[in-house]
Amino acid sequence: MPKDLLIAGIGMAFFIICPRMAGMVHVISKYSQASLMQSALLGIIIAIPLLLAMVLVFGKTGIWRALAFCVLTDIGAAFFMKEISISAGIETLVIAVFVIIGVKIAPVFTSVLVK
Repeated sequence: MPKDLLIAGIGMAFFIICPRMAGMVHVISKYSQASLMQSALLGIIIAIPLLLAMVLVFGKTGIWRALAFCVLTDIGAAFFMKEISISAGIETLVIAVFVIIGVKIAPVFTSVLVK
């Protein structure tokens, strides 16, 4: 395995485990009786094709359409979470909005810090 691929794979693995995931685990545990470990494993399996689809969208159409795809999956998550509780759906949607705001603010913030 090439070193660059290994480094990129490790970086991706660390990126996927982010504060947003911690927030979603909290929402799931707060509002459901589902086993977190089983939910995580099933979620990983379901997420693989979605992650690949997002990468393909990004590769073919760019960051904004990939972000739109991600927003659609967040709305889907909120829709499914409301089946557990309307509060879980709303919390999921709020987390998604903060991610979108972060994507817009991060480049501005970085340009101020790094000149």
